[in-house]
Amino acid sequence: MMFFNLHTHHFTDSGVVELVNQYPDEFDENIPLYSIGIHPWRIEAADVVTQLHFIETKLTDSHCLAIGECGLDKRIETPLEKQIPVFEAQLLLAEKYKKPVIIHCVAAFQEVIELKNKLGISIPMIIHGFSKNIQVARSLLDNGFYISFGKYLLRNPELAAVFAAVPNDRFFLETDTIEEGIEQVYAVAAKAKGIETETLQEILNKSFIEVFQQTRNS
Repeated sequence: MMFFNLHTHHFTDSGVVELVNQYPDEFDENIPLYSIGIHPWRIEAADVVTQLHFIETKLTDSHCLAIGECGLDKRIETPLEKQIPVFEAQLLLAEKYKKPVIIHCVAAFQEVIELKNKLGISIPMIIHGFSKNIQVARSLLDNGFYISFGKYLLRNPELAAVFAAVPNDRFFLETDTIEEGIEQVYAVAAKAKGIETETLQEILNKSFIEVFQQTRNS
C-alpha cells in the first residue's frame, strides 16, 4: 500500500507517490507528478499573463494532477485586491480542465469560501497546511473543501483533536517544506485517528483515486 504526499516542494524519488509543487517560471519537466500554480507570495515578481498561459499548456499533461499552490494571504504586502484576480483566474482554469486545486490560505478563509461559491467551482479544493481550530475546519468542510495536514500536525499536539474530527474522506497528508518524511506524518495521523498506519494508507489511497485519478486518465 502506497504513501501519498499531497504537497511537497522536494521530489525524493523514494517510492512515495509525491505531488510536487511547481512554479511556471521554475518548471522541471523531470518531475513525475506535479501541481502547478502562481503562489500569492510570487505575484509581485510574476508576469501573470504569461504564467497563466504556461499553466494552461500543462493542464492537459497527464503528469499534472492539480493547480496550485495558489490562493490568498492577508499577511503579505501584496494587497488582497491584487491577489484575488490571479487566484480567480487559476480557479477558472481548474474548473475548465477539471483539475483539483491546492490552496495556500492565510487569514482569508472566508474570502476563499466566498470565491468558491461566487464562481460556482465544482472541482475539489484542498486547503493545504491546515493549522486552525475545529470551527474553521467545520466551515471549510461544510462548504465542500478538503483539508490537508502536515507540519502543524507534527508540531502542535492540540491539532490532533481537530484532525481526528475531520471525516475520513475529506483529508490528505503532506510534508510541504519540512525535513520529516511523509511516513512520520502518517504515523502521527494514524495515532490521532486511533487506527493502524495501513488502514490510514487504505483511506488515503481511496481519496487519491477519487480526487486525482481522473486527472491521470484525462
